[in-house]
Amino acid sequence: MTASISVTLVSAWPDRLEQTLLSLPAGSSLADALAVSGQTPDAIDAGIWGKRMPPDTLLSDGDRIELYRPLIADPKAARKKRATEQGYRWQGRTRRAARQAQT
Repeated sequence: MTASISVTLVSAWPDRLEQTLLSLPAGSSLADALAVSGQTPDAIDAGIWGKRMPPDTLLSDGDRIELYRPLIADPKAARKKRATEQGYRWQGRTRRAARQAQT
């Protein structure tokens, strides 16, 4: 009898969450799980329990494999753009401008 492990594959999309339960042979790697699910290990970022892992990482029973989407915008730039659009004045710039006006 061959031992098997059970892992959950999770994909989060903007409008939905997909969870798939996979049954794999013991000693399977992250790349094996991605291949079974139809994903290409080299073309997608994946991790186990929120940590990115290389494709050759061995899986344990009960692991949660997460597929990560590529970022479409730089988070810092997007936050700065939103703040500027809302009229927020950056404190550092305001203090410097006030000091220069006094001298």
